[in-house]
Amino acid sequence: MTQPFELPSFYMPYEASLNPHLEQARVHSREWARDMGMLEGSGIWELSDLDAHDYALLCSYTHPDCDGPALSLITDWYVWVFFFDDHFLETFKRSQDRVGGKAYLDRLPRFMPLDLSTPVPEPTNPVEAGLADLWARTVPAMSREWRERFAVSTEHLLNESIWELSNINEGRVANPVEYIEMRRKVGGAPWSAGLIEYATAEVPAEVARSRPLRVLMETFSDGVHLRNDLFSYQREVEDEGELSNGVLVLETFFGCTTQQAADMVNDILTSRLHQFEHTALTETPALCVQEGLDPARCAAVAAYVKGLQDWQSGGHEWHLRSSRYMNQGALDEKDSPLGGPTGLGTSAARVADLLTAAGAERFRAHTHVPHQRVGPSILPDFQLPYPTTLNQHLPAARENLVDWCHAMGIVHEGVWDEAALRRYDLALCSAGLDPSGTQADIDLSAAWLAWGTYGDDWYPVVHGRTRDLTGAQALTDRLKALMPVDGPLLPEPAAERDVPADAVAAARETLRAASAGGAPEAVAATAGPGAGVVPRTGLERALVDLWARTAGPMDHDSRVMFRDSVEVMLDSWMWELMNQAQHRIPDPVDYIEMRRATFGSDLTLSLSRIAHGKKVPPEIYESGPMRSLENAAIDYGMLINDVFSYQKEIEYEGEVHNLILVVQNFFGCDYPTALTIVHDLMNGRLRQFQHVAEHELPILYDDFDLDDEVREILAGHVKELENWLAGILTWHYGCQRYSSQYLSHGVGTLRPPGAGAPSGEPRGIVPANPGLPFAWKAAAQAMAL
Repeated sequence: MTQPFELPSFYMPYEASLNPHLEQARVHSREWARDMGMLEGSGIWELSDLDAHDYALLCSYTHPDCDGPALSLITDWYVWVFFFDDHFLETFKRSQDRVGGKAYLDRLPRFMPLDLSTPVPEPTNPVEAGLADLWARTVPAMSREWRERFAVSTEHLLNESIWELSNINEGRVANPVEYIEMRRKVGGAPWSAGLIEYATAEVPAEVARSRPLRVLMETFSDGVHLRNDLFSYQREVEDEGELSNGVLVLETFFGCTTQQAADMVNDILTSRLHQFEHTALTETPALCVQEGLDPARCAAVAAYVKGLQDWQSGGHEWHLRSSRYMNQGALDEKDSPLGGPTGLGTSAARVADLLTAAGAERFRAHTHVPHQRVGPSILPDFQLPYPTTLNQHLPAARENLVDWCHAMGIVHEGVWDEAALRRYDLALCSAGLDPSGTQADIDLSAAWLAWGTYGDDWYPVVHGRTRDLTGAQALTDRLKALMPVDGPLLPEPAAERDVPADAVAAARETLRAASAGGAPEAVAATAGPGAGVVPRTGLERALVDLWARTAGPMDHDSRVMFRDSVEVMLDSWMWELMNQAQHRIPDPVDYIEMRRATFGSDLTLSLSRIAHGKKVPPEIYESGPMRSLENAAIDYGMLINDVFSYQKEIEYEGEVHNLILVVQNFFGCDYPTALTIVHDLMNGRLRQFQHVAEHELPILYDDFDLDDEVREILAGHVKELENWLAGILTWHYGCQRYSSQYLSHGVGTLRPPGAGAPSGEPRGIVPANPGLPFAWKAAAQAMAL
């Protein structure tokens, strides 16, 4: 059969090696698969199929250092997961039996009890029998925390198959952003990462859920899945009619040829490997130091990182050889750019590839010249269909917010003054987000927006220009310590307090020291939770006040969830400072995911969920459709901000965290082209939001058999997100935070020395883009997030 495209040249910096216990694993996996009923008589595989797929070879490549028994067990897991994939295809996907597939999947978690003394059902098919056997053989050697994580990743791998089946039923190909998010779960790389821990070392619980470890797993996941999509396109798309394949997604989305789409997928794959390397070499060692890990636990993290690398290189070698995939000619000598050896591990020896396009992209990420003149921000024709209704309490909320910021000291420290606060008009945003809220609701919402915006300005002004990561981390630790989850939280009313003169002086000294290049000692001390931290700055005092007013009425679990959401935003500000210190523009995937955090999205969503009470099952919020709905709305809202703030951030602040700049830098295109790409992405996210609300949520509600009350609550949640989007756009048009004529007036704004005020010419308008010519191939890849 003719291949639909020529395989691209792959970036693979890690050399593969082969486990010496390969043959032992082959023999064992044959016997085990037959014992579980997966071979003759299963209607799915014969022994010849298992031998041709050679999962023992896959595991010997991807786990080269473990002993024989461990390799055999891991091989059994991979035999099981591939059998499940084929069994689900033949039993439910081909017949498009969604109801039967849902019932089949609902039973499988019962075979993964965290406590092995819990009885499991009698298996009724080879998938259930295999899972029961594997779980009992694996989990005794691992901690309960690992069991919980691995069970969740296994359930995601299984349950999201229903998402694929739903798309087949609709005849629908996902959009690129949705695809990357869902592929991580469906493709099973997080599940593979759990088995890497089994084969190497269990990740310490203190860092298992941290951002660097999450990014390592996600970039590993993207690399594994995108590589698999290239090799499996012919089997999945042409033979099985599968719609969940990255090449097909881009081919459909851009209307390009299969070869062009394959080249794009490979470019994104290369970018994700670069992100993996950056995180492994910079953020992960810093995390170990920050968390105070002892040498043994640091070694465990290092062994896990090496295990992820081994999987990447080993998985690539296996794809080159397995009969399951399209790999004709992939091992021919002509494919080696050096004309040299083509045996085991030589896919990592493509020196020419490493020094051309891949190296150029990596270098470009650190060569941006800050404070370039870009002129007024250009605004596209936003196609948001939701009207804005402003809350009747807006006039009073504006004045109440000014009074509160004075009481907290926010406008006395040199970063903002009252004139700037009034120009920003954050109460306008609150009034659009919550059109029916009470005066107290709007006042509290506006105060949170002011605190988050002030913090987003404080960190780069005070800590960014001096690369003071130590002081910034100390401040972050102090802020986290000011959010207790136990005991009563009853501050004095803000209006009855005066800001101590020495606190204002200390805050001003902090800003003065930063401007002069010194260390801002006013926030240099550290304190842990429960250490009785005394707030020193407006940022700290405001958080104490907001925390008490917001978390005070909550129960313990809600406080924990809400505090976690605030901490996500605090940590994202540190991530931005680290990139600024390294003068590094992030890649598009990393940027999109972290921008959700810097925009305060988790904080907003957690407040919404807490307000819904405990009537909505938590698994609804964690489901694929709900996360897809919320992320689509978040992405549109945060990209509104990127479009409006482009001149402010790029020209005046020397920022690197703006998707328009990320697209320009990553793909070498100009501002108008990058803006059009970002605008097209926004429209895609809006269509995704509408699609999920109209088509996927009703199915989700039926799957969980939700009653009318819960369905009404969730319908209200969709309306809240619509109000959120409309309110954000209205605020950006109505405030003066981003207007050219005011940018030079911002107190504490980072401006190039001697730069004059920008011209007062009006912003331009980019018409809505009717199509995306493929001639913009390089820039268009930004859409393949």
